[in-house]
Parts: sequence; structure tokens; C-alpha cells
Amino acid sequence: MITGTLSKMRSSLEGAVQYRLPVGKEEILLNDLIGKSLTLTHTGNIYCDACGKKTKKSYSQGHCFPCMKKLARCDMCIMKPETCHFAEGTCREPEWGQQFCMTDHIVYLSNTSGLKVGITRASQIPTRWIDQGATQALPIMKVKTRHISGLVEIALGNWVADKTNWRAMLKGDNDNIDLHAEAARLIPMVKEQLASITAEFGDDAIEDIQQEVVEISYPVEQHPTKISSHNFDKNPVVSGVLQGIKGQYLFFDTGVINIRKFTSYEVNAEC
Repeated sequence: MITGTLSKMRSSLEGAVQYRLPVGKEEILLNDLIGKSLTLTHTGNIYCDACGKKTKKSYSQGHCFPCMKKLARCDMCIMKPETCHFAEGTCREPEWGQQFCMTDHIVYLSNTSGLKVGITRASQIPTRWIDQGATQALPIMKVKTRHISGLVEIALGNWVADKTNWRAMLKGDNDNIDLHAEAARLIPMVKEQLASITAEFGDDAIEDIQQEVVEISYPVEQHPTKISSHNFDKNPVVSGVLQGIKGQYLFFDTGVINIRKFTSYEVNAEC
């Protein structure tokens, strides 16, 4: 048995995605457990992912309330990057913002529960796509900052989804989409908005990029036909035969659980 706090699953793209589940300072190689029993039991303890203090409730994926209020990583602009206020001098943590937000970001198209547009730091490829359960992904633009990536995403979001239907994503892989053709269709539709962005932030704010589509497969023996979600706040024990992994979800024969949602929850893991 391993005891420790959960962190989001770590992944690498080696053929099918390879997953590791951090439990405290140890990691469980999850691909080896497909078809076998796994039990995660919440001890009732939650420890803040930032300061380590015990907290009764988790905020912003694993933070105590004081850290949620003061850390830049928990600000609303992380969810809505078009609202970034770094340039106004009001970032909660300017050094953190400089490192994580004022850096190259990628605007991409992906196939999750269907065609969607998304953004990520250049350093987070392909992790971001895997975390979202994408089966295909195509970078289409490189931009200078997170703020600019949010503005581009909003422009494209008028024509294509910018969110994943997680239930549909879990139920199976979609048919392949010609992402190059979709990019060729969508980009001209936002030509005026892109021109406005470069007029404000400079000609080097947005760069078109030409890359190949990345194909992603997941270690899944059986997709759930009916989505039943486990929740440690309602039942401390999640147990069953592990049937697959996709995105940040474990598929048990008893239901699914979003591991990222329970970051910083202390568990006993038995396999």
C-alpha cells in the first residue's frame, strides 16, 4: 500500500500514452494495471498543493483558500487568458507571470469530443493534448504571450468549440478529422481579428506555423458506455478493475474518476 497526496497523472507519448500516477513521492505505473484491480481510499485529509497546509476543502485544483486568493496560478485569467492583466501591473505574482504567461504559446486545433480550438504553452506539448483526451492535434499558430493566445482563441471560438464535452470524450474515439483542411477553412474567417491583434501587439505577435498532425492513442481496453463518476467527497473508496485511461480519467468497471479534480487529496493506493 502507498499513502500520499494525489497529483495529476504524468504522461508521455510512446506509442500509446504511458501514464504514471503520483501518490506522494512515489509513482504508480498505470499502464501495467490495465485489466487488474486498483483501490484508492481517501483518508479524509487534503493538503494544499502550494503551502502544504491541511485544508478542509480544495480550491482551484488542490489549493487552500488563502493560496487560492493570492496565487497567480489560481486567478481567473488562467481560465480566461484574454482577461490577462499583467500589462496593467496588477498580476498577483509578476515573476510567475513573466515565466508562465509572458512566453510563447501555441494555438491549436484538436479532436477531443469533436473539433475544438485550444491554447497551451509551447513547453506543454503534447501534455496538454493528452490531458484533454485529444486523439489528434495540430498546432496552427505561435503567439508571444498567453494574453494574445486567449484573444486568438476567442476569435476562432466564434466558429469552432473551445471546450471538450468530457462525457462524449470518455465514451470513445471520434472518427479522424482533416485538421489541415479545418485550419485552412477557419483561419480566413478570423483574418480581420488577427490583423487587429497584430496592429495592437506588433507584427511578431502571431506567427503561422506548418506542422504535421499528431496522432494520440490511449491505453483503453473498454470505454464506458454509461458515465458514472466517482467522487471522494461523497464516497472515500474508489475500487474496481482498471479498464482504461484517457485524459486525466481512470476508467474502472465501477465508474470513472477525474484524478486532476482531486489533486492534494491524501489516499491509500492498493494494487
